[in-house]
Amino acid sequence: MIKELVVISGKGGTGKTSVTASFASLARDKVIADCDVDAADLHLLLRPETSHDEEFVAGQKARVNPDLCVKCGLCADYCRFDAFTDDYVVDEISCEGCGVCVRYCPEQAIEMRDHVSGRWFISETPAGPMVHAKLGIAEGNSGKLVTLLKKKAREIAAEKGFELILVDGSPGTGCPVIATLSGAAMVLVVTEPSVAGIHDLKRVCSLAGHFRIKTAVCVNKADINPAKAAEIERFCEENGMPLLAKIPYDDDVTRAQIEGLTLVEHSDGPASKEIKALWEGVSKLLDGEAP
Repeated sequence: MIKELVVISGKGGTGKTSVTASFASLARDKVIADCDVDAADLHLLLRPETSHDEEFVAGQKARVNPDLCVKCGLCADYCRFDAFTDDYVVDEISCEGCGVCVRYCPEQAIEMRDHVSGRWFISETPAGPMVHAKLGIAEGNSGKLVTLLKKKAREIAAEKGFELILVDGSPGTGCPVIATLSGAAMVLVVTEPSVAGIHDLKRVCSLAGHFRIKTAVCVNKADINPAKAAEIERFCEENGMPLLAKIPYDDDVTRAQIEGLTLVEHSDGPASKEIKALWEGVSKLLDGEAP
């Protein structure tokens, strides 16, 4: 049976992608999926070579045929998003694709056309096959793109006989995170010992709990604020969630990123050792064992 491990964080900047990249180097027989489609950066550490590149089409945008348009102004009057310029050209960034302008245009001068919102890729990396994407600037439908990536990852896993999909999710609790959590066997939340880190940790754990997904926590840069790290530990104990690791601050993380390597590839320092121990704990939980 294919299992999905999703690594998420309540807020950005906790080190979620660095942890996921190291997991990719440590895990065997898995497919990697970067579902942080709004700001994908797992590829910076996994060095993918793209084998498949395809447009992501999501929704439609209006387009005015200037040969038919009589500039009556009805489209602009009905458009609640102010997507029409003074010359009755559609501003694609403002257009939400509702189609009301098409309905009320007396000259049938407007049509809805498929809109390319980004691109998605299948690549090979030193750590294994990877599906990832790039959503366009100011584009929506990130949840649909995440769903597509997870579907492709499952297809590849089934084809290769792999039992694990390792997913790098988005920060926060919005649509792409909800789409990422769908079908997950386990969630690892990477947090940091700060006021914002604790606040957003609680929100994302509540979201995972809503979907009844097995959840574990690790604290990154735990030694920069021991009091807040202890507060996170109490929160985990009170809510029955295992705290699997306290990763120390380590300059090797930055050095590894500069070299375009995962931390466990780059060094065997304190943070690297803790991440390796974290992976062992995560693997046991995935298999139904006590960490």
